[in-house]
This record gives sequence, structure tokens and C-alpha cells, in this order.
Amino acid sequence: MSEIAAEGAATEKPRLKRSMGVWMATALVIGNMVGSGIFLLPASLAGAAGPMSLVAWIFTGAGAMLLAFVFSRLGRAMPQTGGPYAYARRAFGDFIGFQTAWGYWIAAWAGNAAIAVAFVGYLAVFWPNLESNNLLAALVGIGVIWLLTAVNIMGTRESGAVQVVTTILKFVPLAIIGVIGLFFIKGSNLTPFAPHGTWSAISAAAPLTLWAFIGLESAAVAAGEVRDPEKNVPRATIYGTLATTIVYILGTIAVMGVIPATVLANSTSPFADAAGIMFGGSWGKVIALVALISTFGALNGWILLQGRVPLAAAEDGLFPPQFAKVHGKRKTPVFGLVVSSILVSGLMLMNYTKGLVDAFTFIILLATLTTLVPYAYSAAAQAQLYFTEPDLFEGKRFIRDTTIAALAFAYSVWAITGSGKDIIAKGFILLLAGIPVYVAMKWWQSRQAEREHAALAAPPPPSARGTHSGPLAAMKGERK
Repeated sequence: MSEIAAEGAATEKPRLKRSMGVWMATALVIGNMVGSGIFLLPASLAGAAGPMSLVAWIFTGAGAMLLAFVFSRLGRAMPQTGGPYAYARRAFGDFIGFQTAWGYWIAAWAGNAAIAVAFVGYLAVFWPNLESNNLLAALVGIGVIWLLTAVNIMGTRESGAVQVVTTILKFVPLAIIGVIGLFFIKGSNLTPFAPHGTWSAISAAAPLTLWAFIGLESAAVAAGEVRDPEKNVPRATIYGTLATTIVYILGTIAVMGVIPATVLANSTSPFADAAGIMFGGSWGKVIALVALISTFGALNGWILLQGRVPLAAAEDGLFPPQFAKVHGKRKTPVFGLVVSSILVSGLMLMNYTKGLVDAFTFIILLATLTTLVPYAYSAAAQAQLYFTEPDLFEGKRFIRDTTIAALAFAYSVWAITGSGKDIIAKGFILLLAGIPVYVAMKWWQSRQAEREHAALAAPPPPSARGTHSGPLAAMKGERK
């Protein structure tokens, strides 16, 4: 009876609202991938690998598409909030599921601090005081974080509308530069093609390009708020990843082909410099505005996600139960959003008061690593579930899907090794740091189970005994 009552109570709790269609979900995927990184990457790649980095883009794009196919298949089979967490827990149990949720959640809110810093950096083009006043910069960054947190608390429809608008405003200019730039390419700017060797150049460029693809799983993470998720989550994942890959490659080809390599390697705004060569005049503030919109949209999308993975884990008893609470009217995980944004704000203040800009470069690398681990778990989960729960998938696609999962897993492991020994070591420590939380949650669950068992075994209080129905009660009723 207690189980039935518990199930009945669970159905009465407020749930997330399915308010995102395929285009809003696609905008979430694109908007979360296209953040601040792409606007500086051509310059970083020119110095690290030269034109050979174009091959690295193709290589990374292929790996991203493999992962996109994994998430599309899993999203169709299990359209649940939490994405990688839900898949890992279903395939490998509570502990791996917790590790996935723990690492992904930390990567989400810590990465948001880095995106907020990038936003303030681009805003400084229009508000120069932000460059010299660290406290002002911190407060502006925190203000934007809480503005977008409020938008996400209002509802998924509101945050989704912001995502659609910002995605269009940043995607279109990048696509225009990428396409028109093809007509301004000079072959001499792309030679020598491999000044630093072939495989060494690809290995050096791959970790840089990979950061630009983090977020391809966004529709799967928010599947609980997507309408008709069995169809729309796979579509949004594939459409978003493919469109972003094409724009990244076209944009990099255009910028590298228009700007000489020696100039590009020292550029602080490669897209603005390329636009100046193509169209004439100064484009610094225009590109800065596009980058400002881009980081604003990415921050909005990642704030949405920072509340969803802990919500899914809390519903399964692996995170504190407060994270599972959904606002009755807004249908949003207010507690998870607020706690995550408090952590982001604290990280922002710590960075700006100490001036640790390098710490945010480290956070980006660490966030990439702690996202790659859930990617690897998800790819392995698809293969595992094909054997343990084949009814979730279409049997006729077994060979194709397991091959894709194996390649996606291998790519994720390769990308993890490319993060460097220092990042891998610190990422491993970060995952270990979550174990006490897991142990504490399991202890709490056992205590709750003991209390429930004791309550069922205990005799009813005297006041409750007179309310029981039975033969004696019936006899008393007849005497009356």
C-alpha cells in the first residue's frame, strides 16, 4: 500500500512542461555549441597547426557527428530529462549514473562562469571601464547570470524564445562570412598546408576544436521539455550538430584563406579582420556585437541545462531531493537553477578579485574533460543496452548502431587522452570528490527505508484504532 501511495504522490508532483518544438530544440543545440570559442579559434589554430587545422575540424566534426548519432538513438529510445546521466544509469547502475551527473553538472555551471567572463570581455569593447575595473566586471557578469537565471525560472518557453533569437543573430553572420569568404581566398595563405607536420598538427588542434562542439547533447538533456521527444530530440541533435559543423569549417576556411597565416596567428579578432578585408572598413565592433549575442545565447542555454541533470539525478535519489523540486506554476527546477547560479557567481567573484584569468582557461579544459566522460559513458551505454534491453532499439540497425557507438566511444577516449596529463589527473580527482556525496545519499536512502519499515511495523496509535472498520465497528453501528 505504501508503494501505491508513493506512486500516487509522485504523479501529483509538478512536472516539467513539454514546450519546445524541433526548431527550439535545434536552437538549443546550436546555441549551446556556438559560444565564444569560434570567434578566436582561427587565430589559435593558425599558431598551433596552420592550415592543417582544417583537417582537424573535419576530424572533430566527424567525431561530433558520431556522438550526435549516439545521442539521437538514445534520445529516441529513452526521451528522459538528464540525457547522458539517464543513459549511463540505465546501462551501468547508480554509481556510474551518479558520476555522470556529478561531472556533467559541475562542468555546466563552471563552464558558465567561463562563458560569462567571455561575455564581459566582448562587452568591454563598448564599455571600456570593464577592462580596468575588476569589481565592476564581476558585478556585470553576475548580473547577466542572474538575468538569464530569472528568464529560465520563468519557463522553458521564455528561455527557448531567447535561444531562438540569439541563435539566429549569431549563426547568420558567421554563415555569411563563411560563404562569401570563399570568393576572397588566396591560395598562398593556405601554404604551407602542414608546417608542423600532419598527425602532430591534428592532435594539437583537436582539443581546441572540440570545445566548440560541447553542447551537442543539449536536446537529449532537456528531453523532458521537448514535444514528441522520440522524433524531435534526434532531429534537433542531428540538425544542430551538422549545421554547426558546416559553419565552423566554412568559417575557418574563409578566415585562413583571407588572412595571411603570420597575421592571423597574432589576431585578437580574426572574423573582424577577415570581414575588413572582404568588405572594407572596420568591423571590430560589429563582430564584437555578434560575439556578445553569441555568448549571451550560450549562457542562456547552459543555464537551462545546469538545472536539468541534477533534477533527473535527484528524482532517482542520487542528488539531494531539493534538486527534484519543480515550481508548480512555472514548471521549472528553481532550486537547481538558483544553487547552480550561486556557485557560478562565487566562481566569478573569486576569479575577478584575484585576477586569475588563467584559471578560466583551466576551467574550460576541465569542463571539456568532465563532459567527455559522460560522452564516453553514453556511447558505451548504447552498446550495452543493445544487448541487455534490445527492445529499446530497432534490431535491424544493430550492426550499424553498435559500430557507431564503438567509434564514438573510441573518439571520446582519444579526445580525453588529448586533454593532457594535468587535466586528466585533476578531472579524475574531481570525479572522486563526488564519491562522499554518493555515499551520503545512499546512507540517507537506507535511513529513510528503515524509518518507513519501522512505521509500517509499529502498531497504530490509540486514537487511530477507533477509526478502523471491521466487524466490531459494524456491530456498534447496528446497536446505534
